[in-house]
This record gives sequence, structure tokens and C-alpha cells, in this order.
Amino acid sequence: MPDSDDSEPTGRGQYCPVSRAVDLLGERWTMLIVRDMLVGARRFNDLARGLPGLSRSLLTKRLRQLERSGLVDRLDGEYHLTEAGEALRPIVFGLGEWGAKYIFGEPRPSELDPDLLMWWVHKRIDTAQLPPRRTVLHFRFADDPRRYWIVIDSQGPSVCDFDPGFDVDVTVTADVATLHRVWLGHEPITDAMRAGRLAFEGPRALTRRMPDALLLSEIAGAVRAAR
Repeated sequence: MPDSDDSEPTGRGQYCPVSRAVDLLGERWTMLIVRDMLVGARRFNDLARGLPGLSRSLLTKRLRQLERSGLVDRLDGEYHLTEAGEALRPIVFGLGEWGAKYIFGEPRPSELDPDLLMWWVHKRIDTAQLPPRRTVLHFRFADDPRRYWIVIDSQGPSVCDFDPGFDVDVTVTADVATLHRVWLGHEPITDAMRAGRLAFEGPRALTRRMPDALLLSEIAGAVRAAR
């Protein structure tokens, strides 16, 4: 019997464009895959890393669905949104704006994932704010033993959960919930710094640039507006 994920869309028994759209985009994980592609994820491993609860086999099925439906093209081993896929941008981020305004509150304990948070953070660094050389940011959480390093070099930012062996330029210290709140725009970075829950340690010439270098989530503006 064929897998239900590979079957043709059914429209949920209704000849209606809304029904057809929900049939495709309402599948579990699909909107989050599109969200990550809209903010720059192209490679399969990057998509898998940014969606840690999604199995690789189901990710493969969802990408096939999006390809068959004309939302995604696969080129040279990478996935690219088509015109139809890009047209989902106002819908996806509009959904985020609605969520920020009506249902977004404090993070639940189950949502506090430092691995995922650091993956997001390293994708949104304004390298123009940093010296034109290798720069290393060390992230230490007050309430979690895991440590992370973001290395910015000519290839761009990369994140490590082990010491890469380079000198650290700036050490970032926070608790996991605070960095999540700041990243999503739920709390201004300056407020967290004044409260002593977020700190940057290193040369003043670098630490003063950090609030601008950390660009925060694509949806942070909507969350700030909703506050």
C-alpha cells in the first residue's frame, strides 16, 4: 500500500482553493519547512538541523510533496523555493504576526532548546559589525552545562558545540530562557543587559557592537510590535 504522504492531494473532499491549500500546507511540519526555506535554508542537512523533531525520512517526504506541487525545485543538491513558494512569504510571516499578537507568551520549558537556538542565532549575525578577520563568540548558559562557539571567518558564521581551539573574542552569558526571549523580540536586549541576565565580555570595541551584530529572528519585529 503506498504511503499516504505520497498520495495526490484530496482537497479534503471540497472543491475550494482554501481546502486545497490546507491539504498541502496543513500537513505536519510543512509550514515550518517553508518558513526555514524563506529565511535561507537550502541544504537538506540545514533543514534537518533547524527542525530537530522532524525525522529525516519525513523531511524527505515533505520536500517531495512540495516539489510535486510546484513550490520547491531541487538544483545541484539544494532546495529552492519557486515563485509559488516565495509567494507564501506574506502568509507564513502573517501567520507569525497573528501568533505574536494573540497567542505568543512566555516560553514553555519544552520549547527551550539551546541547540536549536544557537543554530538560529548563527544564521543571523551581521558580520559587517565585526572585524574583517576570524572572530569567535563563546556562548555560556547560566542554567545549562552545554557550551557553544560561533566562529565567523571568510566562509561566514559556523556554530560548534565543542571548543574549536581559537582565541575567544567575546563571551556571551545568559540563561536559556532570556536568550530565547531576546532572540524572538519578546524582551529588548538592552533590558536583559540592564537586568544582569545577559552579558557580553571582551574588548569594549567589540562588546558595544554585539547588540547590533545579533540581528535576532526574522519574526522579532512582529513580536516587538505585539508587545
